[in-house]
Amino acid sequence: MNIRKSTISDLSSMLEILSDAKMKMRASGNFLQWVDAYPSESVLRHDIERGFSYVLEENGQLLATFVLAACEEPTYRKIYDGQWLDDTHPYATIHRIGSREGVHGVMDEVLRWSFGQIDNIRVDTHRDNRIMRHLMEKHGFTYCGIIYLLNGDERLAYQKINSHR
Repeated sequence: MNIRKSTISDLSSMLEILSDAKMKMRASGNFLQWVDAYPSESVLRHDIERGFSYVLEENGQLLATFVLAACEEPTYRKIYDGQWLDDTHPYATIHRIGSREGVHGVMDEVLRWSFGQIDNIRVDTHRDNRIMRHLMEKHGFTYCGIIYLLNGDERLAYQKINSHR
C-alpha cells in the first residue's frame, strides 16, 4: 500500500470509502458516531486544503482515507478523568479514518507511516466504536481520559509516544 496526500479529485472515492466505514460502524453497534452526512464533502475538502488528508492506494485503487493533523487540537486542551501521557511536546492527531469493505491492515499501515512522520500521536473515538477502541489497545495506545468535541459530544482519548525520543 502507498500513502499519499489526498487531492480534490479523490473526493468522490473518499466519500465512498467513508460510507463503507459508516456501514462497518453500524454493523458493529456504533449508531451514534458519524451521523447524518458527516463527514461531509466540505469537511473532507477542508482537510485536503489544510494538507492533512491522506489516502492509501494499491494498484491505483483508493482503499482507505485518513487525516493526520500535525497541529494543536483545540478540544484536547482539557481532558477529564485522566491526563495525557505528554502534554508538552508537539503531537499529531488521527481523524476520520476509514477503509473500503473487505480491506484489512489499514491501521497497521497508517500507524507505521504516521509514526514515521511524528512520534507523538493522539486519537479520539466514540465510546460505541468498539473496533477503533480495540485497534488502539492492539497498537499500544494508552487510554488517557475523556475529551469533548466543540458540539459537546464525548470522546474517549488515546495517546501513544514512540520511545525513540
